[in-house]
Amino acid sequence: MKKSRFTEEQIIAILREQEAGVATAEVCRKHGVSSATFYKWKAKFGGLDVSEARRLKGLEDENGRLKRMLADAMLDNAALKDLLGKVVTPAARREAVAYLAEAFEMSERRACRVVGADRMSVRYEGTRGDDTVLRGRLNELAAERRRFGYRRLHVLLKREGHAVNRKRVQRLYREEKLAVRRRGGRKRAMGTRRPIETPMAANQRWSLDFLSDQLTDGRRFRILSVVDDCTRECLALAADTSLSGLRVARELDDIVRRRGRPTTIVSDNGTEFTSNAILAWADDMGVGWHYIAPGKPQQNGFIESFNGRLRDELLNETLFRSLPQARAVLEAWRRDYNEERPHSKLGWMTPWAYANAILEIPGRSVAQPASSALRPLETAIDDGSDHDRTLASDG
Repeated sequence: MKKSRFTEEQIIAILREQEAGVATAEVCRKHGVSSATFYKWKAKFGGLDVSEARRLKGLEDENGRLKRMLADAMLDNAALKDLLGKVVTPAARREAVAYLAEAFEMSERRACRVVGADRMSVRYEGTRGDDTVLRGRLNELAAERRRFGYRRLHVLLKREGHAVNRKRVQRLYREEKLAVRRRGGRKRAMGTRRPIETPMAANQRWSLDFLSDQLTDGRRFRILSVVDDCTRECLALAADTSLSGLRVARELDDIVRRRGRPTTIVSDNGTEFTSNAILAWADDMGVGWHYIAPGKPQQNGFIESFNGRLRDELLNETLFRSLPQARAVLEAWRRDYNEERPHSKLGWMTPWAYANAILEIPGRSVAQPASSALRPLETAIDDGSDHDRTLASDG
């Protein structure tokens, strides 16, 4: 959650409600904040009026800015004094930048600014090796497969044992002028997109999507959420600053080891879900991967609804100081969501209890009652085992 959700005036107004006699729990519930956040506000703004809070905020910001400017200037001055001799040649500047980055823990951008070097010159590497053999084979394959682009040609080269990455093949492909001419486009019928049927068994269909949030220091991180569309269980909440297709495949492997393989997975057309790693994973596992139409998140309504609950119930109310803390909080919330939180679409059963009920009736799904009345949760069997059980899959 961002720091600027509440202004100083709003925070002081909230504190005054509590000072007027309203219970702290009631104030926190009314404004959607945790008690820990409330007491942090009270320690910082207690006894201040709006004008004093504004003045305090302005002084803190100005003081912090001046301190950073002074520290940066002193560090740059010390770094320049530590460099011996003139730094004029590109090689000398490259060495000076590397020294400053190691000795003073400077970023490359800042070290280049102190030395007066161009970042492109610092990053320059020697001439490339001989690509004659690779160029020849690339031309041969392009002649055999005239409509193949560099990506498919790269796959063919790797099959033959060439240790080459995609970017190198792309560079040679362009230098050899092998680009495939695009044919005239024609309108293609989209076809009818019938609604996805509601799954009637566990592991019949999973839904995947990403969320984004922010730490208190301003760094952003992403969250991969995985939901079983039948039982509504949250199978994973993986948080990291970067989640690639390979990372998504590893998370899916962990889930499959715990509870079995799904029949179908639904996601949007994000680059992580359309990557070669995901395509290879789905092919190896024999899992059907369904992509929704671009700009149609309602076609993946199960995960969109879950993400809304996650953001409303956790992300908007929590200050994440670090990534490990965010992972721990997300895992605790996931377990609570699966084991404790009643779900309206499951007849107010928890996802964990609903999944247990499905296991007790092989080959059938539990009818979801139309009534919204609360039902007892005695069907949830608490035997001390992990709530992520291995479920029988169709495949």
